[in-house]
Amino acid sequence: MERQTHYTTSILLDKSPEEVFNTINNVGGWWQGEINGSTGKVNDEFTYQMGDVHFSKQKVIESLPGKKVVWLVTDSEINFVSDKKEWVNTKIVFDISPEGEKTRLTFTHRGLVPAIECYGGCSGAWQNLIEKSLFSYINTGKGVDVF
Repeated sequence: MERQTHYTTSILLDKSPEEVFNTINNVGGWWQGEINGSTGKVNDEFTYQMGDVHFSKQKVIESLPGKKVVWLVTDSEINFVSDKKEWVNTKIVFDISPEGEKTRLTFTHRGLVPAIECYGGCSGAWQNLIEKSLFSYINTGKGVDVF
């Protein structure tokens, strides 16, 4: 059986784990598109809408200040793939850990694997969002437009 590799990337930051955690939770500051709802604590739910291309609804299922944030995708409509619900029941995970004087943020989208159709487009979008927009937002207080 082929091993499934979930999309993952990591960034090293000159901020404390608590600062990184707090910045991740301000989703509208770094994830371009329309964000509605709450993102700060367990059981909060929010939606993401990028025009008519992508809609998803996330539920915060784990929130450990300075350590970890996990969202469960409860609904999805990705309009550039045949299975528009590919993200449903996937998990978006932010692992935060100190590394010397810095903080490592490891992002993993569990369920976003090469076998699904949106892997190419979605993994590329996540890479830009995490490595460019979230990185900038954590370091400067301003996300960058990556779409």
